[in-house]
Amino acid sequence: MTNFAIAIHGGAGTILKSSMTEEKERLYKAGLIAAIKAGESILSKGGSSIDAVEKSIIELENNPLFNAGKGAVFTHSGKHELDASIMNGSDLSAGAVAGVTGIKNPISLARAVKEKSEHVLLAGQGALDFAKKVNHEFENEDYFFVELRYEQLQQALKSNSIVLDHTENIHESGEKKFGTVGCVAIDKTGNLAAGTSTGGMTNKKFGRIGDSPIIGAGTYANNATCAISCTGHGELFLRAVVAYDISCLIEYKNLSLKEACQIVVMDKLVKIGGEGGLIALDKFGNIELPFNSDGMYRASLKENGEVFVGIYK
Repeated sequence: MTNFAIAIHGGAGTILKSSMTEEKERLYKAGLIAAIKAGESILSKGGSSIDAVEKSIIELENNPLFNAGKGAVFTHSGKHELDASIMNGSDLSAGAVAGVTGIKNPISLARAVKEKSEHVLLAGQGALDFAKKVNHEFENEDYFFVELRYEQLQQALKSNSIVLDHTENIHESGEKKFGTVGCVAIDKTGNLAAGTSTGGMTNKKFGRIGDSPIIGAGTYANNATCAISCTGHGELFLRAVVAYDISCLIEYKNLSLKEACQIVVMDKLVKIGGEGGLIALDKFGNIELPFNSDGMYRASLKENGEVFVGIYK
C-alpha cells in the first residue's frame, strides 16, 4: 500500500501580501483548505485518485474566488467559456472540454468525455451536445455572474486589452493572477491522477484556448513518472509543453521531481517569458509546488500529515 498525497492550486501571478486584505486572505485560505479536505476525504477511505481530483476541483469551481466554474472571467462578448481536463496515470486515459458555456462543473464533463466517449477533447457546441446526452448539469448565465469579474471586463474593454484574471488597475488588492484551478493526487494503490479547470482570460476573443484543457501542456499524469497541473500564461505553457516536459525529464533523464520542476519552471519557462507555476506529485508521493511568479494559491497534504497552505513566495 502507498501513502496517499494530494496537492491543489488556485492560480499564480502577482499576488503580494502588501496588497491583500486580511479578510480576502482568510477567504482564499479557507477555500483552499475546503478543496483539499474534499479530496482527502476520498483518499483516506481508500478511494481513487481520479475521484479525489474531481472532487477537489469541483469545490474550487463552485467557489467564486477562483477563475473556474462559478468564478470564471468574462470573454469579449460577455460570456463565460470554460476549459478543463483530467487524466488517469494508470492507463493514460484522459478527457477534456474547451470553450464550453453554461456547464456548472467542467471538470466533471471532462471526466465524462474520458469515460463515456471514445475521444479525449471536445470543444464548443459539440461538447455541449455531448453534455446533454450524458445529462450533465447546466446553469444559466446568472449563476456565473460575479460583480468583480464584470468590472474586470469593463476595464479590459475600455483599454482594449486581454487581462490575465486580476490586474492592478481594476482590483482593489493590486493582484495580477493567472486564474486556473488544479489538483494532483496519488491514492493508496499508487495510482496518480491530475486535473485542471479554468475560465481563461478576461476579454478573450476568437474562442481562445490556453493550456488547461490540453493534455501534456496544462495537465498530465503517468504512473511511471508524475502528475502535473499547471497555472500561468497559457500561450507560453502550450509552447513549452510544460506538464509532459517534466514527465519526460523524469523518464528519460532519471531526474528527481524536484530537479525536473526546477529546470522547467525556473529556467526553460523563464527564458521564453512564461510566468506561472504548477503542482507536481511523483509516484513516490513527493510533492513540489514551484512557481516563478510572485505568488501561487496552493495547498498540499500527505497521509498522516498537516495541511500546508501557501499564497506568497
